[in-house]
Amino acid sequence: MRNLWKFLGLAGVLGVAATGVLVTRAERQRRAYTPDEIRDRLRARLEESK
Repeated sequence: MRNLWKFLGLAGVLGVAATGVLVTRAERQRRAYTPDEIRDRLRARLEESK
């Protein structure tokens, strides 16, 4: 039973680490845009939704 809890704990830690990596990657991609690019993308999305 102890091995099961160790495995579940390790799986939880790995899940948290993987989530952190994905969030960091998404944040880095989002910050790579210049303010002008963001403005242009938002305006394009607005036009598509009309």
